Amino acid sequence: MTEMPAIRVDHVGIAVESMSGAEELLFALGCEKIHEERSEYGEFTWATYVLGDASRLELIAPADGGDSFLNDFLERNGPGLHHVTLEVADLDAAVDALEAKGVSVVDRAEFDHWTEAFVPPSNPTGALFQLMEYEDGYAETRAAGRRLFVHGDPL
Repeated sequence: MTEMPAIRVDHVGIAVESMSGAEELLFALGCEKIHEERSEYGEFTWATYVLGDASRLELIAPADGGDSFLNDFLERNGPGLHHVTLEVADLDAAVDALEAKGVSVVDRAEFDHWTEAFVPPSNPTGALFQLMEYEDGYAETRAAGRRLFVHGDPL
C-alpha cells in the first residue's frame, strides 16, 4: 500500500467579491500581506497573508471584468471558505495513496513552478482540498520569495 508523503496545511483560501474590502478584517486580526498577483491561469487575483510564524490565509477575488470560476462560486455561495491547500512533498505519491483508499482526486495540472490536484467537495467533509507540490523556482518568481513557505522552506 502506498503511504502518504509528508503533508501540511499550506493555507486556507477564502473567496471574496473585493480584495480591499475583505483584507481589512485580516489586518485587524494581525495578518501581514506579503503577496498579491493576478493569475495568469484564470481571471482572478489572489493575495497571501501571514499570521504569526506558520499560518497563512489567501484571499481570491474575480478580476475586474473577468469571468472565472469565482464568479459562479460567489453567485452560488457568497463570500467564504473556498479551499484548503495542503502542501505535499510528492504529489504523485499523495494521489496514489488517496486513490488506494478510494478517495477521488481530480483536475491534476502542472504549472511553471508547482503541480496541483484536487479532492472535490463531494467528499464527506464538503471541503475542496487542493493538493500542491512546490517545485524549484516557485519562491524565486515572487516578491515575497521564501516567505511564501512556512519557515522559508517547502516540504
